[in-house]
Amino acid sequence: MTLNYNDIQLPGKNILIVEDDIPSIKYYETLLKSTGANVTVFRNGKDFVDFITHNSGKIDLVFMDFLVPLVNGIECIRILRKDRKKVPVLMITAYASEQSKTESLLAGCNEYILKPIYPEKIVEMLEKYLIPQRSATAV
Repeated sequence: MTLNYNDIQLPGKNILIVEDDIPSIKYYETLLKSTGANVTVFRNGKDFVDFITHNSGKIDLVFMDFLVPLVNGIECIRILRKDRKKVPVLMITAYASEQSKTESLLAGCNEYILKPIYPEKIVEMLEKYLIPQRSATAV
């Protein structure tokens, strides 16, 4: 059973959004901030790269657009993966080509999701990557 996004609580989680489309930014922010997560937005790849190379703070999840100004999403992922191999990255894009998908996955993204992305899909991704699953063998 999937939770309603209003039921997901993610205080202390740090989610980065790399997106240049203002309506998309507002949409993601509205959904993500309702969870209590810390949300940081970068409107171009250069600002994102500067942030990750000069900030060693914890990153729990990245929403990445394929085509962002200055440094594209693929290169942003490659740079992120040099030091932070386990941070989940969701490539959220309007590019439906197999080449874009393959390039993104090879760069190290965890999911390749086509726009529009509906709230249910965002909830699914938040659950998958940010909510610990109880192990059947846990005591």
